[in-house]
Amino acid sequence: MRKVSIFEHVSLDGVIQHAGDDDGDFPYGEWTAPYRSPAGAQALAEAYGKRFDFVLGRRTYDIWSGVWPKVKGGPFAEAINAATKYVATHRPEGLEWGPVETLGADVVEGVRRLKVKDGPDLVVSGSSTLTPVLLDQGLVDEVVLIVYPVLLGRGKRFFSDRVGARELARVGTKTTPTGVLINTYRHVGSLRTAP
Repeated sequence: MRKVSIFEHVSLDGVIQHAGDDDGDFPYGEWTAPYRSPAGAQALAEAYGKRFDFVLGRRTYDIWSGVWPKVKGGPFAEAINAATKYVATHRPEGLEWGPVETLGADVVEGVRRLKVKDGPDLVVSGSSTLTPVLLDQGLVDEVVLIVYPVLLGRGKRFFSDRVGARELARVGTKTTPTGVLINTYRHVGSLRTAP
């Protein structure tokens, strides 16, 4: 069975919004740039693994298709461009950055089908509308939060009221030289509370 992992670049206050996803009113488009480092890129590439496919929302796919096909060289860029992109969309026209397939009309069933199909593990990144659905349906095996030492105060957030309470178990943490934490959590299930 394929593992589904959510990878999110997130501020300390939960913001995941970035350049290209701002509708013109988000002032911090490149807020992760000052914290990038070769060691951080290496740690992130190791977290992704050598082979993976993507599950992406249409907006994330469109943003990434304007960037990643232009990135040449390096094993991480090559892996991203070679990965099959499974896209949640109601408008399949214009899906040119491939290999690419749509998830179909029922996104949840589409991801369930992918999980039992042979192939590399599945990575969900960005896709702020899709991630809560997958979490709520119990389709996520792992959450990797790439946490930057900043407070943004506004923007799209990873954690929303659309997700039921969940329990995660920390698997590991790596720290980059610029203070970014790469926290990996395994999905446990529903939240346990004290009686």
